[in-house]
Amino acid sequence: MLGIGCAIAGGLASAVIAPHPTPHGAWAVAYLVLVGGIAQLGLGIGQALLAPTVPARRLVGAQVAAWNFGNAAVLAGTLSGATPVVDVGGAVLVIGLALLVLGVRGGSPDGRARWLRHGFQALVVLLLISIPVGLVLARIGPS
Repeated sequence: MLGIGCAIAGGLASAVIAPHPTPHGAWAVAYLVLVGGIAQLGLGIGQALLAPTVPARRLVGAQVAAWNFGNAAVLAGTLSGATPVVDVGGAVLVIGLALLVLGVRGGSPDGRARWLRHGFQALVVLLLISIPVGLVLARIGPS
């Protein structure tokens, strides 16, 4: 649900900034939709389909909290120019990804699940690569 909420928030933010777009505003829209929304949905669906057993509520709560706190910190830090906040957010996102990988550990890699696992792993790797790139870009700022 939070992933859908982020995607909707990105759409609403797009409508708000459309008359006077800024580089940070356009970035925030894309970030909300892609990282907060689509990536969160993909990670959650991947875990739901790949976990060998239903993950413990505490684990899922920690995953959701880490992912959404990390995203909020990255957004707030970027929009306010507080790069240390962006760094904290990036670190928390990495923790969230580690918790998600933990949640699917031990699942069966055969048949259809193998392709789902590859897709899930590809999403995790893409996000793990994009986090440090985003941290560097936060320091450079919009050009």
